Amino acid sequence: MRSIRSRLFMILMITTGVVWMSAIAWIYLSTRAEVERVLDARLIEAARMVSSLITSQEIDPKRAAQLPTIEPALHSSYDRQLSCQIWALDGTLVGRSDAAPATPLTDSGEGFSQTVIAGEIWRVYAVMNSDLGMRVLVGDNMRVRDRLVADVIRGLALPALLILPILAGLIWLSVRKGLAPFTAMASTLETRPASDLSALPDDDTPSEIKPVIRSLNGLFARVSAARQRERDFTAFAAHELRTPIAGLKTQAQVALGSEDQKIRNNALRQIVIGVDRTSRLVRQLTDLTNTESGEIATTQQEVDPVKILGQIADDIGQHYPDAATIEVDPQLVGICLSVDPSLFTLAARNLLENAALHSGSDGVVRCSVRTTTNGIAVVIDDSGPGIPDEELPKVRDRFYRGRNKTPMGSGLGLAIADLAMERLGGDVHLENRSEGGLRGELRFLETAKTIRSEKYPGRQRRARPERSTG
Repeated sequence: MRSIRSRLFMILMITTGVVWMSAIAWIYLSTRAEVERVLDARLIEAARMVSSLITSQEIDPKRAAQLPTIEPALHSSYDRQLSCQIWALDGTLVGRSDAAPATPLTDSGEGFSQTVIAGEIWRVYAVMNSDLGMRVLVGDNMRVRDRLVADVIRGLALPALLILPILAGLIWLSVRKGLAPFTAMASTLETRPASDLSALPDDDTPSEIKPVIRSLNGLFARVSAARQRERDFTAFAAHELRTPIAGLKTQAQVALGSEDQKIRNNALRQIVIGVDRTSRLVRQLTDLTNTESGEIATTQQEVDPVKILGQIADDIGQHYPDAATIEVDPQLVGICLSVDPSLFTLAARNLLENAALHSGSDGVVRCSVRTTTNGIAVVIDDSGPGIPDEELPKVRDRFYRGRNKTPMGSGLGLAIADLAMERLGGDVHLENRSEGGLRGELRFLETAKTIRSEKYPGRQRRARPERSTG
């Protein structure tokens, strides 16, 4: 049953039915006990009354014995259902009521007893009058008692059965009315265009629906932000790609139209630079998309940061001859990180690449390590111009390029590093150094441990190869 309305209706109907049946069962048991108590009291009272009448001689046993025998008759109603017999102690029937059988109602002495006469069960109360030698028996047919209780229960059950359809209709209308806010919300969402991601109002909605509406509004806000990021991403990417592509076309036209070898060589160098910038931008766009969509699977492994930083330094040196020198602190050699190698490489490459390109050909980028209160941080210090304090909160935004931008920059490196560290459970910290330059830290939370101490000596990696002077 997938309908909430039908489920609530069935639950309420079953619950109401169980409560009603329980009430009827309780009434049946309590009514039966009360009826038996009252009728037993009536038997006692009737038997004592007849005994007192015999004692006061208002009933003459001898004269009653001479009366003709009257066949007992059962009555359909509850009147005259009490049966009475007067027996002499010698076994002679002195008298009986018209509903009483001819045989003794009971053979027991005084008090209550039950007996079966002609297939009928009788509840009998006996009183012994020893002075007159008489015994008074007053009894009820148990079938009459059962019929009385059954009539009481029937009087309760029949109205219940008649009211049941009305009750079912009222429950159905109540459930439908109670779920009306959900129906209204569904109608609102059904008629809303796909482009409308505004929040649903929740001022006059029931408290049970407010969490659903707030969750939907949160989803709308996240989808709207994601769509806005995609639009910005597309617009910025198109803009960033348009510039180097236009520059490539211009330089190619210069190289084709010029007869001067020096001009042609310079144009070709500019084409190489433009291709490098475009390649870096395309690579960063791909990395950003893969990281954000989760295409890069996260697997915990033991990572040697020195090895990865050295490989990144060699790659930077091959692709960017004018980048700064990269040095690895010897203390970093004895560290092993338990992180995902792909995400760590992605974060370190973008941060290290930015540092090397901003430091210039004469600058130095130093990689070191420091422990924090709850983990470890890989520190990258450059000798570039740094970032103005007012721009520090914005540099992680995609395609944001501050005043100290480089020709190779695209404004994506820090955004990619920040996203990769977020998936690693860490963060990127940036601050300007007092001696000049920028310090970037890849902070990891309890993911590092020292597994080597003296195995490898300290070493340096250069971000540019040695160039010959010939």
